[in-house]
Amino acid sequence: MAQGAAMRWQNGGCEVGLSSSRCYGRLAAGWAAAFAGVHFFWALGGEVGLDVSSGERLASERPTWFVAGGLWGVGILCLVGAAVAIGLQRRGVHGRRWRALRWLGVAICVLLLTRGFLVEVLLIAGVPTVGEISAAQRFWTLALWNPWFILGGLVFGLAARSFGKGMAGRAAEGAAFSH
Repeated sequence: MAQGAAMRWQNGGCEVGLSSSRCYGRLAAGWAAAFAGVHFFWALGGEVGLDVSSGERLASERPTWFVAGGLWGVGILCLVGAAVAIGLQRRGVHGRRWRALRWLGVAICVLLLTRGFLVEVLLIAGVPTVGEISAAQRFWTLALWNPWFILGGLVFGLAARSFGKGMAGRAAEGAAFSH
């Protein structure tokens, strides 16, 4: 590989280098869509993994507030996140829309990273929680759910960062050629 060249994914849909917001945007959109799909699966009555994600009591009782907000609501928010990630792939976005997309990407990044790391630290430190956590729920939260949040935060952050750089670079190029 030539010096300074970015690694490329030829068959994964990322024809441009890994430093591009298009590739990171696709990864972030895929992350959000997968997370939405899991929540919709649970909202429609699926059981696999719900007990180790939300706890045995919520999984078995499925109160209306939990299904409406915790499953359908989170699934819809994930689809909004996927739309933001798709927006972070776009070119030619300027002004307020550019700033809004970039800051939404950064906000999603911060939210996911904070949630992932905070819960991870609290569980590792053994801080007492509001409810009882089973050993299985603790294990899967530490091994799967929190790393999943951290991964999502990272790809949203990289998409927002690349989106900003790509657009700032284009503005500089346009200014250089207009004089």
